[in-house]
Amino acid sequence: MGIFRKHRRGTPAPCCAAVVPAAGSSTRMGQDKLFAPLGGVPVLVHTLRALEGCPSIGEIIVVTRPDHLVEVGKLCREAALTKVSKVVSGGATRTDSVLAGVKAVGEGYSLVAIHDGARPLVSQEVAERAIAAAQTGSAAAPAVPVKDTVKEAQNGLVISTPDRSRLFAVQTPQVFDIDLIRTALTRALEDGVSLTDDCAAVERLGIPVALTEGSYTNLKITTPEDLAVAEALLEWEGRI
Repeated sequence: MGIFRKHRRGTPAPCCAAVVPAAGSSTRMGQDKLFAPLGGVPVLVHTLRALEGCPSIGEIIVVTRPDHLVEVGKLCREAALTKVSKVVSGGATRTDSVLAGVKAVGEGYSLVAIHDGARPLVSQEVAERAIAAAQTGSAAAPAVPVKDTVKEAQNGLVISTPDRSRLFAVQTPQVFDIDLIRTALTRALEDGVSLTDDCAAVERLGIPVALTEGSYTNLKITTPEDLAVAEALLEWEGRI
């Protein structure tokens, strides 16, 4: 099957859905980062607009905290995000939340792109490259080479210096065959494994993950400094 499936009337339609985890606590921000203004627009709206513009994505599921369901739904309506089909409650962990989103994906989608709600500057090109690679190999994620030398340390003392040429910072959207990621996340929860990204769930099953070209501008908003950098990048790109 190609990147596009067919509508009943024969017109092309995307076969990839997107799940956007937006249920974190934002403890390092001092405020909920997803509602923080970025160029006068909430971070989460920037993220969803970026996915809305991807031709290969036909449906977006937002996963948020139960106390934010109404607010997120209102944001989506006000931003006229037509591809957002559902806003669902997250779980106790990120893995619980992502799995809830994957289970909410509608019929007919063979791929799912899982994208952090706090990565508002993702480009269409970055997303489309990962989707195309997952179509071929069942699992893919954008990544960029690590710029700095990385040290492995224990108790404040360096124990090794990994070869930087083999190190990559992995980003999102991470794209998977929908049945594969559903199985992988379910298995991780059953095994009580704590995961920081979704590729790790698939790697546990012995499935290789292809890395595609990411972007250094596809940063994740984690601290107030990140928000300032994102604002500067938007201005640099002429988007504000």
